[in-house]
Amino acid sequence: MLALGGLVAGKTDFATANNQAAQNILASKNIGLQIYSLGDELFKDVPGGLKRLKQMGYRTLELAGYNNGKIRDISMPDFKKMCDDAGLKITSSHLNPPVREYTQQNRQQIADFWKKAADEHAAIDVKYIIQPGQPSTRSIEEVAQVSEVFNEAGKIAKAVGLSFGYHNHEREFSSVIAGGTEMKFGRGAFRKDDNAKIVYDEMMKNTDPSLVFFELDVYWCVMGQQDPVEYMKKYPDRITFLHIKDKSVLGQSGMMNFEMIYKQAYANGIKHFFVELEGIGPGKQFEGVKGCADYLLKAKFVK
Repeated sequence: MLALGGLVAGKTDFATANNQAAQNILASKNIGLQIYSLGDELFKDVPGGLKRLKQMGYRTLELAGYNNGKIRDISMPDFKKMCDDAGLKITSSHLNPPVREYTQQNRQQIADFWKKAADEHAAIDVKYIIQPGQPSTRSIEEVAQVSEVFNEAGKIAKAVGLSFGYHNHEREFSSVIAGGTEMKFGRGAFRKDDNAKIVYDEMMKNTDPSLVFFELDVYWCVMGQQDPVEYMKKYPDRITFLHIKDKSVLGQSGMMNFEMIYKQAYANGIKHFFVELEGIGPGKQFEGVKGCADYLLKAKFVK
């Protein structure tokens, strides 16, 4: 019996040590999640869902679903409390002004939106507000006007201690020309001798670095036929957030070189990383984001 007791105790000690090692890994890695990844699944039981995310290894969250002081139908202070109770920190938030076409006539409407949104996010200690929707950018002139509006949003955010950023999809890597009426993409893009410019690069050129930062979605960059590593090298001081994304669950498509992406991100000093999951069926979101967390926790190149 003494021998058996020692064997059981040894197994228990071994299991405890393994569990502690796993917890140490969870505590050390910087893994965030954009809650858009969970869709309706999160809002069936927000407190319970947030606790599940913490157990998976997520440490920070990026909000989605802002609407007039609420995240979906939950007041922002209440949502923050749920996150605090789960041990998760809200770092940033995705939100769009109510118009897609930016004109001189609606610039005040856009500014009013950002003023209210900035105040409400500052009240729950969210430091970064990020626009994920591309406004109309059919010409070099439209890109310049959009960039001016971004600068104004940056000033509004800065006035209350926040920072304003922009998140891309694939169409920002289209080309435009002066006086143009459309963006052209891929093999049908404008030629260089048309004096064409890439929308994303024009946004970089026309926005004030002290007012506007960029969150690079690495998957959409690849879908835009560009290399996220090269863009991080090109704009090391402007790209300060990353969306870590794949066709579906991270690492399963073979399309994304996450090791090189992380290597360059660390070289640039990037500290904010958020998983975003799309391409997965309804009811499988929690399973998918756990698969993403498991991939990153196992990856030796992720700190």
